[in-house]
Amino acid sequence: MGFFSTILGFCGFGVGISTGLVIGYYLFIYFQPCDVKNPVIRPLAEQDFQSLQRLLHEIPPWVKNPDYDRIDWLNKFLEVMWPYLDKAICKTAKNIANPIIAEQIPKYKIESVEFEELTLGSLPPTFQGMKVFVTEERELMMEPSLKWAGNPNVTLGIKAFGLKATVQVVDLQIFAQPRITLKPLVPSFPCFAKIVVSLMEKPHVDFGLKLVGADLMSIPGLYRSVQELIKDQVANMYLWPKTLEVEILDPTKAMMKPVGILHVKVLRAMKLRKKDLLGASDPYVKVKITESKAPSKKTTVKHKNLNPEWNEEFSIVVKDPESQALELIVYDWEQVGKHDKMGMNVVPLKELTPDEPKVMTLDLLKNQNQNDAQDDKFRGQLVVELTYKPFKEGDMSNGLDNPLEKAPEDTPAGGGVLVVIVHEAQDVEGKHHNNPYVRIIFKGEERKTKQVKKNRDPRWDEEFTFMLEEPPLKEKLHVEVLSTSTRIGLLHPKETLGYVNISLADVVNNKRINEKYHLIDSKNGKIQIELQWRTSS
Repeated sequence: MGFFSTILGFCGFGVGISTGLVIGYYLFIYFQPCDVKNPVIRPLAEQDFQSLQRLLHEIPPWVKNPDYDRIDWLNKFLEVMWPYLDKAICKTAKNIANPIIAEQIPKYKIESVEFEELTLGSLPPTFQGMKVFVTEERELMMEPSLKWAGNPNVTLGIKAFGLKATVQVVDLQIFAQPRITLKPLVPSFPCFAKIVVSLMEKPHVDFGLKLVGADLMSIPGLYRSVQELIKDQVANMYLWPKTLEVEILDPTKAMMKPVGILHVKVLRAMKLRKKDLLGASDPYVKVKITESKAPSKKTTVKHKNLNPEWNEEFSIVVKDPESQALELIVYDWEQVGKHDKMGMNVVPLKELTPDEPKVMTLDLLKNQNQNDAQDDKFRGQLVVELTYKPFKEGDMSNGLDNPLEKAPEDTPAGGGVLVVIVHEAQDVEGKHHNNPYVRIIFKGEERKTKQVKKNRDPRWDEEFTFMLEEPPLKEKLHVEVLSTSTRIGLLHPKETLGYVNISLADVVNNKRINEKYHLIDSKNGKIQIELQWRTSS
């Protein structure tokens, strides 16, 4: 019976399959729906706006909207810079996140949360276009269209109750249309004080989340719930008119203009501690005002003298007398090597009465750390005369952003002081090395700046002075840029990167010139030199 049952079963299966195929074919052929119509094909020009938006969703905004501009150059820039931006952004993110995590984890009884891996991947974001708005305010408003389908790897190690779990974020996608406003625009670099960011629509955020290697987003219902939760939270915080503000500069200080001049007269120093093992020191004073990018002022060097007298005057622009201070540092000049610091002190400008000269005897300190025990040692004293003169009505129209100083009182009659300020050089390139420094030769005297290693665009901002008995109307200043190798035994230890000879007649007639000079024997090299001719009258 078993044999016959098997045979009949196979036969019944074959008959059933055959009958089903025949009936299905008959129904498919003879019972097609009658309400199906062929699609109507129309040119794109006849489509309405909503239909075009659906059809052309992936087309960049600059194609669909004439207000958007192409910014392919920015995408190319991001493509080249992304490996470096990735490291910089991740480092900054860690520095910001770690303190926040350390503050929050005790509330949830978590032992530790650490970044095991943090990288943004190899795919940079792309900008599909940008709209720039012109407003009547001092601001720059932009609306870029941002798309980022990246391959980041963010792995967090979480320890709690003696157990450790890893959470990994992968395959991140962000589509957003932010509005970025740079305001207010100010005359101090980077030329804006604040970045204001808001979202013009809810962003699209998609990512994969793995816990101990398992994909959490595969749990039914969780993917859409998490995605909507993130959209709502981000929209609640940053959807326009709500904003995220990042302060770059203090707007009040960035917009500050000069409000006065501080006249500093360095009189003398007393009982300085010598720094040299053999003989006395060679002191000079460096004068600078805090919160200012202007180069420091320097007195002349008094050789082998622990009780020097200078009687030299300087004028410094003041922008905020309530917060700025005068910094005075005494150095021991060295012909070779670093100049030794002999002592310093700081005078807050708010302690000065306007238009009243004040003679101050300052004890020299090692630094401004009041808890430093070494500041108890006596390092000598510095005597200065300070006069703060605020501008009166109409004074600002003179544009004295950096007033010319007078020569010291001991300047020879009919003579003056030639001041040479070496600011920077550009495109200086050697054949074997690029460690540039500047050598100045004037009337047999030679001065040198510090050496800047491995730099084709070095900046020095160093000042040199030459005391002269008569105006240098027929003299020339020789300025030469050189490079020396830092390696021992190189075949080319020193080479010239370019030079220039500057006639000094112009500086005598104009009192000050600040120009860039093309370097001779250099392909594209330039050097910026500021020259001043100071007289006692």
